[in-house]
Amino acid sequence: MLLVSALVQGVPGAWALFLPHSFFRNFPLPGRRWVAVFAPYNEHLVRDFGSLVVALAAVLLCAARAPRPPLVRAAALAQLVFSVPHLLFHTHHLSMFSAVDIVTQLITLVLPIVAALYLLWAAARGGGDHGAAVRTPAPYQ
Repeated sequence: MLLVSALVQGVPGAWALFLPHSFFRNFPLPGRRWVAVFAPYNEHLVRDFGSLVVALAAVLLCAARAPRPPLVRAAALAQLVFSVPHLLFHTHHLSMFSAVDIVTQLITLVLPIVAALYLLWAAARGGGDHGAAVRTPAPYQ
């Protein structure tokens, strides 16, 4: 779950960071201009958004690499702090999109919240051997 979350955040974040104008005009796919409807283009804001989302992906990757409950909780909380306001903003601006785009946006905006809540739950349980997202590693010696 942590790796998937890092990928879901990192790919568009890197796109916005390194190709901001392309991201602005073409996200999520050419012909589906979810960002460009909020014109005008501002390279600074798009790059800042990209770098912050890449930073979130880095935290998620660190938690995936060493899935200790405190680190997983911090990564999940960071994802919630980003994802909840992001969802709230978009739910107030759906009228400018087609029905397909509305459904797709809502799904893609809710799933990171669900993933983060699952990760918080798994971290609270301390992992386990039933396929939980968090495992408690052996103590250092």
